[in-house]
This record gives sequence, C-alpha cells and structure tokens, in this order.
Amino acid sequence: MAAARPQPGNPFPLGSRYDGKGVNFALFSANAEKVELCLFDESGADELKRYELKENDNNIWHIYIPGLKPGQAYGYRVYGPYLPEQGHRFNPNKLLIDPYGKKLVGKLIWHKAIFGYDVDSPDADLSFSTLDSAPYVPKSAVVAGSFDWEDDRHPHTRIENTVIYETHVRGYTKLHPKIPDRDRGTFKALMHHSSINYLRWLGVTAVELLPVHAFFGNRHKKGWIADNYWGYESFSFFAPEQSYLCHGEIDEFKQMVKTMHAAGLEVFLDVVFNHTGEGNQMGPTLCYRGIDNASYYTLNNENKRYYYDSTGTGASFNVQNPYVLKLVMDSLRYWVEEMHVDGFRFDLATTLCRYRTDFKKDCGFLYAVKQDPVLNKVKLIAEPWDVGYAGYQVGSFPPGWFEWNDKYRDTVRRFWKGDTYQIPDMGNRLSGSSDVFNHENRNITSGVNFVTAHDGFTLYDLVSYNTKHNFSNGEDNRDGSNSNWSWNSGEEGESLDRRVIENRKLRARGMMATLMLSFGTPMFLAGDELLNTRFGNNNPYCQDNVISWIVWDAVRESGRNMARFVRRLIRLRKKLKIFDRRRFFEGKVQGRKGMKDLAWYNERGVEFSSADWNDNTRRMLAYAVPDGASSVLCIFNARAAETEWRLPGIAGNWSLLMDSSESFSDENSLGMHKIIRVPAWSVLVFEIKK
Repeated sequence: MAAARPQPGNPFPLGSRYDGKGVNFALFSANAEKVELCLFDESGADELKRYELKENDNNIWHIYIPGLKPGQAYGYRVYGPYLPEQGHRFNPNKLLIDPYGKKLVGKLIWHKAIFGYDVDSPDADLSFSTLDSAPYVPKSAVVAGSFDWEDDRHPHTRIENTVIYETHVRGYTKLHPKIPDRDRGTFKALMHHSSINYLRWLGVTAVELLPVHAFFGNRHKKGWIADNYWGYESFSFFAPEQSYLCHGEIDEFKQMVKTMHAAGLEVFLDVVFNHTGEGNQMGPTLCYRGIDNASYYTLNNENKRYYYDSTGTGASFNVQNPYVLKLVMDSLRYWVEEMHVDGFRFDLATTLCRYRTDFKKDCGFLYAVKQDPVLNKVKLIAEPWDVGYAGYQVGSFPPGWFEWNDKYRDTVRRFWKGDTYQIPDMGNRLSGSSDVFNHENRNITSGVNFVTAHDGFTLYDLVSYNTKHNFSNGEDNRDGSNSNWSWNSGEEGESLDRRVIENRKLRARGMMATLMLSFGTPMFLAGDELLNTRFGNNNPYCQDNVISWIVWDAVRESGRNMARFVRRLIRLRKKLKIFDRRRFFEGKVQGRKGMKDLAWYNERGVEFSSADWNDNTRRMLAYAVPDGASSVLCIFNARAAETEWRLPGIAGNWSLLMDSSESFSDENSLGMHKIIRVPAWSVLVFEIKK
C-alpha cells in the first residue's frame, strides 16, 4: 500500500465513508486516550498500515485517508485505562470492529487472544492480556457503490391485512429440495422462486427473519455441541451475518428484499439491541467493550467491574447514553433507507426502555422512535418483556407500536388443551385483548397474536408432547420453559394410534383456525403449516441441524393437507371484512339494525350471561360480528365430544364458510334457531346474509 498523508476528516457520519477520492473514518469513544486505525489487505489477514486518529470533536475521533477505496479492510485499536473496577477495559492489543461497519471480512476464531484479560490468570478479568487478537477476529470493510433498486417500493400492507410468517434464513432453506445446494441457508436461497412462490401461495404478507445482524456462530470449543443458531448474540448492528451471504456481498440482502417486494411481501427483521455477543465481564473484547465499555454498557452501580443485566445474557446495552442511542437509531434508519426493510421486531424491548433500571414509557428510545420521520412509517413490534425488575410490560408500549401477546399464546393453548377456567380470557383474546391494549386510542391490531414462535414448541409438538425434550442441548434438559400448556393427545412423541393422530390433527387445526379468526395481528412459525416437528425440543437455539431445519422432503400427506388448510384460513381472514376494523369492540347495539358490534353466544342460542362467563367447566363459546349487510358467526368447541348447538336468532341466509374438523354434516339445516351438531375439537365459521 502506498503511503498516504492523512487529513483531519470529519466527525460525521460515523463509520467509514468513501467519497470517490478517499475514506473518512469516525469513531465514538468518550473515555479513550488514543485511537489507531489499522488497515489490512482485502482478506483481512495481513496488517498493512496504522494511523493515529488525532482529531477528537465532542468524543468523535476522526481521520481522512486519501486514496483508499471500497473493499478496504480495517479495524481499531483503542488506548485508555484498564481499570475494570472503574468500568474501563481498554486494551490496544485487541483489534476492534467498527460499530458502524457495513460489512465484515474474515471469521471469528474462538481463541484466548480475543479476551481482554488473561484467561489463564487466577485474577480472571482483572488481569490484562498482551496477546494480539487481530489474527482471530473479523475486520470491518469499506463499502460503497450503488444498487439498482429500480422501481422497488415498500408494499405498505395495511396492518389489518397483515399475516406474519416468522422464519430463519438457514432453517427455512437449508433442506429445500428445489434450491441449489450452493445457495441453501442464505439470502439468495430465500429469494429463490420456489421459496417466493410458496410464500405467495400460502398467503402470508410479511416474512419476519430471526436476527440477520452479524452474530457469533460456532463460538464454542471444538467438539462442543452447542452453537448460536438463532443469532441472538449480535456484535454488529449494520453488517449482515456473513454465513447468510452466498458470495460475501451485502447486495445479496438487498436483492432478496427487492424480490420479496416484487411479490408483495414485506420483510421484518428481528433486532437485538438489548445486549451484544460480548456478554458479561468474562466475555470477549471484540467491539464495544474495547471502544468504551463504560459508555456502551450499563454498569453495576455498586461495582463497575460488573454489569447491570436485565436480559439474562450478561450485560444490558446502554441505550440511555445518547451516543449509544444514536447508534441504535442510525442502524434502524440504515436498514430502512439503504436496505429497504419494512419493519422490526425488538427482542426484549423492555430493556431499551429503561431509565437507570426502571421501565419508563417516556424514555429516550421511545421518544426518539416516535419523532423519527423514517421509523414512524414502518411497522414496529415489541417483545414487551425482559428478565429485570418489573420487566413484564405487555400492553405498556405507546400508540403506533405492536406487541407480542403472550397472554394470547397461553390462553389459546390452554383452551385447546381442554383446561378449565379459560372462557373469560378466551373471550378477551379472541376479541383483540382489549383488557391489555385498549388505552390511549390504540388500535385493535396492536397485539401480535401467536400460538407458537421460534422460542417454544412448534404447533405439532404442542399436540404431541407433554414435556420438553431438550437433552440434545447439553444442559440435562434444564433449559427451556416448563410452562408449555401442551398435551400429547394420549401418547408422548410419535404415535401410530389413529385416535391419537386424529386428536392431534383436530387440535392443531383448531388452534390455527383460532389464530386466524382472532382480532389482532396474527403471526405463526414457519413450518407449523406443514406440521414440522422439533422432536419435543422447546429451546433449539443451538441446534443447527434437522431439529431446527424444515425437512421439506419429509413432509407427510397430513402436513400437506395442513398447509392447504392454513392457506384457506388466510384467504378466509382476508375475505371477511370484519377484520378490517381498527377500533376495539364496545359490545353495544350499532345503528338501527339492532345488533351489537360484538355478541357472545352459548350452545342454547342466547347471549352469554354472567353464569356462562363464570362456568369454570365450559369449553365452548361463539362470537357474532355484523359486517354491513351480513354477519359472521364463529363457534369454538374444545370439548372432546360432538355437541348440540342451537343457532342464534339472527335472520338471514346461513352458509358454512369453514369447518376445521371437515366433518360437519348439518349444512342442510342451517338457519336461525336451528339445532346443529358441532364436531368435537372444532371451529365453525358461518356467514349470515340479510
């Protein structure tokens, strides 16, 4: 590399920026004493040159190097005090990636040199490591150039019409038989025409991807079975995960989004800003810890050697710091403006909303998002809890936010398990969970309804296992939730008993039908429509194998039938105009038609009384909602027996739209006050036209 005379450069934008003649570098650190920029060859293997960043404006260190071009690999060495008990862990022997780096080159090698302390020292993290980590860590790379988005546009699907499909880039595509082997497990595989066509056929409107920010992959010692498969240990909030890039180019992600958009599909990202892959004081020094530990992480007030942790992963990211908050906001805007994504799901979002250690609705993060002209145009979904004090905050996020509704998950599971005491909660969950979200003029779509997600049993396992089977995770089955509200239908795991198989089919269909016929925003886990199994593992975070992958070639006829059923459900939901509403129900008569906007009926054909709501053994209920010149009646029967049901006194022409059991035989006797037989474990949907 020819020597280039550095220039002062500019403090903004942060990160590296190519201007056609050279590259500007800018890095935040409030407590550093010296910063060096290290340039490497294109592969990131050999260090070529170092420059000291002598300019510091308001805690932003910066330099401009003429002649550098896109593709230049680089990292930082940051000098300062190594005083863990005061919260400082600077160590210039550790090469650090750029927090704003858009691309990474090279792999992370799990070696003792990546730790800021001497791992062999009896003083543990109070010791100081002199080993150079550069050979073992990825480097940031300068990016530039233009991507031809052509006429790409955000689909902007109305939230009332949104159906979310949660999936994993690798798990969804790794065993797909129609995708070339070389592409599987990557963004390129996700945009393959067979993948896109299937999503369109199914009818979902949004694909929510588990974390795609660069994360630690196989970080454990050789031979150890655990791996970070899900990706919830991000160490860069701008660079995409390298293993998801087929040819190492970030344009592959852009092309995937562009292809999704052309098919009318939105792309949501699961983002993890609450913590990083550096973990607690015993973790490695790869980026934030070495740049400015006291700024990037929330420290323990009593001993700054340790961290405050509301995430259960080692250390909470310090979004209370304005520079760190800016990093989060800049990352979100980057993925919207430059990568064209349509929304985000925020992992453990409560942590982002803490002031000191308390959750605050008037926190800086929520204010920053609310006023942002880019972010207030995309869909924002909170996982509204963490493991810290008062961390459960379902219903506490402001208008404009959507929230994962675990109350919905648990109630629906228990109802279809046959538990008692579920009817009052079931009424709330079906009608949009107004007890949780109906405040501050929030919409009925605020709750993201789900029965399954990446964390927990799949739909098939929910009806096939009574207990978790996580032994392959290597933690003696101690990990994962014990509160699954599952029932194996009479036999644990795989079964050849026809009665068991039939019960599983009926309850799986009943839960999926309930999801699509509930008010709120539905989300389901990829593979559930195929009755995919994880063999009873409810915490496969470390299973990068057939436990977590969708085994497309192994899908049975029952799975294909289930997929066709889910497709019909989604089409039915889109057809029924009752789900177009945004306001919560009031249970009052609307206009001159004499019908309430929502009415609940029992099997006697009359509206629910307090006795019905308080009947602890009841396992059936129905709702009726008017829709212009027609009404929709949905009956939910979680009883193990066929039940006589008198249809309510709603005048009009009755027609059956859906029977989840596919065994309803009274279609010729439909009409108000008629007595029908509702199949066991079933959901029936009727349309009544005036």
